[in-house]
Amino acid sequence: MHIHLDVLGGIAGDMFVAAMLDAWPELAGTVQENLRLAGLVEDVQANLLAHDDGVLTGSRFDVRKADAEQDVARSDPHRHSHGHSHAHDHDHHDEHDHDEDHGHHHHTHWRDLRTMLDSSRLPDGVKRVAIAIFHELAVAEAAVHGRHVDDVAFHEVGNWDSIADIVAAATMIDAVGAESWSVGSLPVGRGWVETDHGRLPVPAPATTLLLRGFAFHDDGRHGERITPTGAAILRYLAPSSGIGASPRMLDRTGIGFGTRRLHRMSNVLRILAFTSESMAQEQVGVIQFEIDDQTGEELAVALDHIRAAEGVIDVIQTPTFGKKGRMMASVQVLTRPDRIDPIGSLCLRQTTTLGLRSRIETRRVLPRRAVTTNDGVRVKLVDRPGGMTAKAEMDDAQGLDQSHKARTELRRRAEAESLEQKS
Repeated sequence: MHIHLDVLGGIAGDMFVAAMLDAWPELAGTVQENLRLAGLVEDVQANLLAHDDGVLTGSRFDVRKADAEQDVARSDPHRHSHGHSHAHDHDHHDEHDHDEDHGHHHHTHWRDLRTMLDSSRLPDGVKRVAIAIFHELAVAEAAVHGRHVDDVAFHEVGNWDSIADIVAAATMIDAVGAESWSVGSLPVGRGWVETDHGRLPVPAPATTLLLRGFAFHDDGRHGERITPTGAAILRYLAPSSGIGASPRMLDRTGIGFGTRRLHRMSNVLRILAFTSESMAQEQVGVIQFEIDDQTGEELAVALDHIRAAEGVIDVIQTPTFGKKGRMMASVQVLTRPDRIDPIGSLCLRQTTTLGLRSRIETRRVLPRRAVTTNDGVRVKLVDRPGGMTAKAEMDDAQGLDQSHKARTELRRRAEAESLEQKS
């Protein structure tokens, strides 16, 4: 699977989780369980909420704590999730946000947070991803503030929701198991944010370090568009810039909303989940010729002989018009590539054609398999992009001579039985 991130409004931790859960809502319970296993207090609840902004519909990832003081901190739109004061990662702010009353904060050092996660009961894969994302953020903060990485501290205010975002993101990354990721150009944003270190430009310093090497564009809109946590997730994923040239099938899509509204733009992160094209590619030989001087009876016998030859995949006959308005038959023979020459010679022996055209082409074939029902009817099951289909063999129903209706019902029963067994 390949997942592409379409950063329209921006990316924050909650927006990433919301977009992923919008595509895989069945994993919401796993996220909630992992938040508990991560050591978060019992009263932290994560919910996937349906959301729309009048233009698009999608989901929001809402994490709440019953404690009133923490709820206030969580809902404060002026706090900024910036490194040493990692208070609030869920709102994108504009250049007018400010908060002079920072109050008194305790700190959680990265080394202690890492120990907490490492000793938690989280599944090993989720634990590894969560620690790696936090490590990316800690390394960037250490560089910004001139500290050793183990001495980087995160403010306790809002720490529970930051852990929730990153553990939830790690849960989704581990659960879907994508082989590769990509992201388009990122919106740079404008203005500044207020932090416990004072007013800082957008993107914040830690964010710019995390996003070195990524492509940016300026869409003219103000505010913080990429938070440090969102940037740390991107840095961990190490996405390419596009989905690549190989054909891919779109399997799922999800839209995650941020809490802030953007002027004339949906504040969303969209994910597109692709699977590799399920059709197998193979080489096939093609032989073509036309017949205008062989009777229908003679040509039918000749084509039966060609069809029965080793290496022949299929023989197709279509009526067409030739020179002087003559009716004639156009014949196409599909063969294994290594059998083009002997099958071509057979065509010259069995028909009256004076020449052949041949070539090798690439064809794509959907996966299929044959099963037999309890009634003895063979059914071909085909894996299509829109779901599996079944087709019963007419030869196995032709002996049922009561009526066309009876034969049709027999085939329908066989097809339904085969699909039910597959599911």
